[in-house]
Amino acid sequence: MLYFLTGATGFLGGALARQLILDGHRVRALVRRPDEARGLAAIGVDLAPGDVTNLEAMRAPMRGVDGVFHVAGWYKIGLRDKTPADRVNVGGTTNVLQLMKDLGIPKGVYTSTLAVNSDTRGRVVDEEHRFTGRHISAYDRSKAEAHRVADRFIAGGLPLVVVQPGVIYGPGDTSGIGTMLREFLARKLPAIPSGTAFSWAHVDDVARGHILAMERGVPGRSYFLAGPVHTIVEAMDLAAEITGLPAPRLKLPPRVVRGAARLMTPVDWLVPLPSRLTPESLRVIGGVTYIGSNDRAQRELGWRPRPLREGLTETLRHEQALAAGAGAAAQGS
Repeated sequence: MLYFLTGATGFLGGALARQLILDGHRVRALVRRPDEARGLAAIGVDLAPGDVTNLEAMRAPMRGVDGVFHVAGWYKIGLRDKTPADRVNVGGTTNVLQLMKDLGIPKGVYTSTLAVNSDTRGRVVDEEHRFTGRHISAYDRSKAEAHRVADRFIAGGLPLVVVQPGVIYGPGDTSGIGTMLREFLARKLPAIPSGTAFSWAHVDDVARGHILAMERGVPGRSYFLAGPVHTIVEAMDLAAEITGLPAPRLKLPPRVVRGAARLMTPVDWLVPLPSRLTPESLRVIGGVTYIGSNDRAQRELGWRPRPLREGLTETLRHEQALAAGAGAAAQGS
């Protein structure tokens, strides 16, 4: 098959591109800066210059493909400038799906997120759950709106499958989870929030879930690519067992983190704060639960996410090897 892929230079999109190539498919990837995507070209990915916010730039490379994977998205927490959230997540999704419709693409997979449900307050929800409250972050809100865009296209007959990952982790992760793990390894993570829980899925498992959704998913259906549920405290305890390093001793209760968010709100209006200390960032980790059930994905797609211990072991070993290599290079210089 020939697949059109957005977001291929990202953490998840790159893993998906590699798996598609290994499976024998051809991949045409939309990339904003082809000179920064040489790794994709080296494995046989066809690079198409363009951006999801520019509909016409996608028309020619999308024409004639067998399917579309729309993975690209804006994922930033705690930044002052939130205008890209709607431009990329909502506008970009609208553009991709409109072209799918115009060009008669036979099937597509859209990457939504469990975050459209925001804080589930300890409930493990499924695909029938509908969140109606106020979202915690601009990312949550914009992805919820993009999900509604996808639903409208589906209602109009677009052959689209929606997948909703939870937290994605793995070797090479540049998100807040990856930063947390690297700080743990460097003994620079003094405190973690208690009560905060995610559905943790390894990046390669989430990529495989996308392929299964293309091959087996029912158009019009959503599938939670939600890994096993663990709190951050449990994940750090596992990391300690794997590495022999001590887990962070200070566990911050939700009320403390939320209180800090309230205190930081007036400060944030006056001076720029580090992104991890903004009220939005603190609200996102303040005892929230972004969790869901993967029963449908297991039953209908045959998706099987690995246990967190297995995935964390690989991830932490990878990060330790990188750190050791960087240290050796520094000594050599």
